[in-house]
Amino acid sequence: MSAHQSCRHLLASLSEFVDGELDEKLCAEIERHLADCENCRIVIDSLEKTVSLYQTVSKTETVPDEVRERLFHRLKLDEFLES
Repeated sequence: MSAHQSCRHLLASLSEFVDGELDEKLCAEIERHLADCENCRIVIDSLEKTVSLYQTVSKTETVPDEVRERLFHRLKLDEFLES
C-alpha cells in the first residue's frame, strides 16, 4: 500500500482509532503508519486535543444564538438551525 493510500485508510478510521474502538490488528497497522507519517500524526494529535478540549468544557456553557446562527450560515448548514 502506498503512503498516500495508507493516509486515506487511516483517515477513514480516524474517529474509531482515537476512541479506541478498532480491533488490535488495525490499531497496530495505524500505529506503524503513524511512526513514519508526520502529517497523520499531526491530524491525530489535533483530533485528540479537540476531543479533550470539548470534554473539559462545562456542559452548561452554550454558544450565543447569534454566534451559532452565523456559524451555521457560514458552514451552509442553515437547515439545521432550530426554528
